[in-house]
Amino acid sequence: MKNRPVFTSLSPNTEKDDIRLALKLLFRPDLWQESGIEKEFSLLFNSQAYAFNSGRSAWLAILKSLCLNPGDEVLVQAFTCNAAINPILACNLNPIYVDCDDTFNMDVNDLKNKLSYKSKVVLVQHTFGQPADMDNIAKVCQEHKLILIEDCAHSLGAEYQEKPVGTFGKASFFSFSRDKVISSVYGGMAITNDLNLGNRIKLFQEECDHPSVFWTIQQLLHPVLVNYIIIPCYYFPWLGKIILNFFQIVGLLSKSVHKKEKRGEFPNYFPKKLPKALGLLALNQLKKLDRFNEHRQKIADLYAKEFGFFQKSTKGRIFLKFPLLSKDILNEARKKRLLLDDGWRKSPIVPLDTNLDMMRYIKGSCPEAEKISNMIVNLPTHININEQEVKRIIDLL
Repeated sequence: MKNRPVFTSLSPNTEKDDIRLALKLLFRPDLWQESGIEKEFSLLFNSQAYAFNSGRSAWLAILKSLCLNPGDEVLVQAFTCNAAINPILACNLNPIYVDCDDTFNMDVNDLKNKLSYKSKVVLVQHTFGQPADMDNIAKVCQEHKLILIEDCAHSLGAEYQEKPVGTFGKASFFSFSRDKVISSVYGGMAITNDLNLGNRIKLFQEECDHPSVFWTIQQLLHPVLVNYIIIPCYYFPWLGKIILNFFQIVGLLSKSVHKKEKRGEFPNYFPKKLPKALGLLALNQLKKLDRFNEHRQKIADLYAKEFGFFQKSTKGRIFLKFPLLSKDILNEARKKRLLLDDGWRKSPIVPLDTNLDMMRYIKGSCPEAEKISNMIVNLPTHININEQEVKRIIDLL
């Protein structure tokens, strides 16, 4: 269809089989059975795996299981999501923000500068599927006896020196949120090879409830309503936004980030177990992981060829999105039905309306992250964008 709306978010991974599965699960609750997603992750990473209803729930489970003391410091990069910060705050720990390097990942030199006697944990985010400098970060952690945890929310399938990201630290967590590498609308996984830590995470998981049936139905409705109603309405972007907001207001759809999370609090549906129905959606997507990431690489190559970027080796990278530092082009893009605002912009902790004071972020403490957030535009690479749509974006830029 000519000039259809193009998104970087709003369930970009969803294909016809995912929509059919969501519809089937909506009308057949008897099919809500164990998906085996934990077993598949265990095999994929040769680790213990524990499923939760979000990546932030999995991260909270890890933090609660590390036996830290109130006031201990967790070093985390700026240019991140409040979903990575709120579990730290919920455990009465102190987030210490580390600046970015030119890969949008943690700057090792600034990491060294931010260490103190209270430093206990380093959370490494592989931003947009670009593996961080694990050799040097791991070396710093080893020298200072810090616990290394990996945030792999953007990087399922990425590798660092031919080893999967997520297998370098004491534990790691993944997200299956609506715009991640694979998506079950909400969902996440914690993995570890540390037997004692794994037992504590499992105990935490067992003490969690399942989300309500209504909450699960909200998530199952998401791929159906988005693809059959909301996206077609975005032929007129103002109308699509109105319809999306309406479905959220009446409770048919949930928001990706609750307003409580923007001020440092958890909504009552975190932490929870992964609902069986959403586990089935995640498993269906996991089976397509290699094809999804190969497509991302193909699309990224088209952008890179045009813009002359990424002269360095991109081996191991998965390109969840293709980050571009540019002047603000979003308004002009929106006129051409190119919805390129994915929320990862205009703030060192996204979304934009996150309360930085509640996140304990000091403005000016991470100047590179602040610069990046004010200039970045993330171009789509997901399975539902084709070469003709890439050309539309390139022509605009």
